Amino acid sequence: MDPAQDHPDNPFGMDPDCRNCPDLCDERTNVVHGYGDVGADFLFVGGRPGPGADRTGVPFTGDPAGERLQRILGELGFAASPPDADRPELDDAYLTYLTRCRHPDRGPTDEEVSTCDPYLTADLRMINPEIIVPIGTRALRGIAVEHTTRDAESLDAAESHATTIRGRGFELVPMRTLDDQTDAETEAFIEHVGESVLSRDYRQTKGRSGAHD
Repeated sequence: MDPAQDHPDNPFGMDPDCRNCPDLCDERTNVVHGYGDVGADFLFVGGRPGPGADRTGVPFTGDPAGERLQRILGELGFAASPPDADRPELDDAYLTYLTRCRHPDRGPTDEEVSTCDPYLTADLRMINPEIIVPIGTRALRGIAVEHTTRDAESLDAAESHATTIRGRGFELVPMRTLDDQTDAETEAFIEHVGESVLSRDYRQTKGRSGAHD
């Protein structure tokens, strides 16, 4: 983790009691803002908090889906903690969501995603990642519509899983939704990042070097 960083929890001080989406305020347990290394090259973004994250207040923790991601992070050298940690020890990785509150009975509405967009935009600007990993189709399309020249509605996380898509200023490495991911798909993602991303100097291919989609 960045040695100048005090703590990994909500490091940019975003509103922990946000009430911008009235239908979510009485349903959530926690507002789940970003967590991790503010100097990270890799930013992982899901569509909404899972039930575990809603309980712990930390993205991708407290449930089987979160444990799968934490295992992936450990395999790639981004996590030094066990997969079931409620507060993972992360290095070079930052975790966040399109929307910060969980409704137990439905996914986020388009209005809720739009209302939460300033939080995600702030994360992206402050972290300035080299690689973004959208987890699930909702996250992939939400990132692609603003940050690539691709037709966002044509993108599907299952079809694009463990591939690289060039974006404006960074690369996208989509991941299938953790709840639906098979062990083989998990291994394919780890292999792709390990062999096709980490094995090369990805910093030389990102948009600030003049490469765009």
